[in-house]
Amino acid sequence: MSRKNLQKHQTGFQILIGPPKLTKYERARIIGARALQLSYGAPPFIPIEGTETVTEIAKKELQMKALPISIRRQLPDGTYQDIPIQYLL
Repeated sequence: MSRKNLQKHQTGFQILIGPPKLTKYERARIIGARALQLSYGAPPFIPIEGTETVTEIAKKELQMKALPISIRRQLPDGTYQDIPIQYLL
């Protein structure tokens, strides 16, 4: 199976696979993974106010577009696209 990276288009970034926004499943996966990282001692990308849980911090980081994370959307034929979450929010 050959994989083609469909990431860049001549006119700039274009979402070619899936919906143009973050799905609820992708959102849950990102928040869960980031909350786990924070619970293991990773430094937050935003200033923390008061006593917030790691899940609340992860949600705020996502809302503020502070996470350097990309979503890989893959098709059954093996083609995929890596999309930075800034383009999906």
